[in-house]
Amino acid sequence: MKLEDILKLAPVVPVIVLDELAHAVPLAKALVAGGVRVLEITLRTAAAMDSMRAIMAEVPDAIVGAGTVLGPAQLAEVEKLGCAFAVSPGVTPSLLDAAKGSSVPLLPGSATASEVMVLLENGYRYMKLFPAEQSGGADFLAALASPLPEARFCPTGGVNPEKAKRYLSLPNVVCVGGSWLVPKAKMAAGDWDGITGLARETLALRG
Repeated sequence: MKLEDILKLAPVVPVIVLDELAHAVPLAKALVAGGVRVLEITLRTAAAMDSMRAIMAEVPDAIVGAGTVLGPAQLAEVEKLGCAFAVSPGVTPSLLDAAKGSSVPLLPGSATASEVMVLLENGYRYMKLFPAEQSGGADFLAALASPLPEARFCPTGGVNPEKAKRYLSLPNVVCVGGSWLVPKAKMAAGDWDGITGLARETLALRG
């Protein structure tokens, strides 16, 4: 599936940090039940790779991507695992070079107009704005729309449901990334129905 098609499936891509492998499958099932199929599992914990492997094996309707991909070695690792996409907080020349030969579509991070221009020159129309709120938020993206109309963004970082509505009203925003769908307290309590409810609520954010 093309990255563009993946990003258009739902208004919010949950940014998931999994400390416990046991949470992976029930969490994924809860999100999918709420209509959120695209899941970004960040490579920030020791459980991340095994969690993605378990979700892909047991939750076939989930579209699993790897987040916090920082370099060629990690990109090769998630490609071997079979991830549907990869997300980076920023870009480096070595990561862009590796992505050219990878079967895994990359959603690279940007935070300035210059970085957006570099990514466009390298053939990337879809990119992550990170950290979104700290980089200027919706006003910044609205300002970019005129000089760089071909760029499309998934703003991530400091986004909540109210801010998501503003982002999603912009013509250059395809979706947002958010961690509010997967609160640690609900995961720790095993409140999977609560997470399903949060997922359902996000579907109404795109007017």
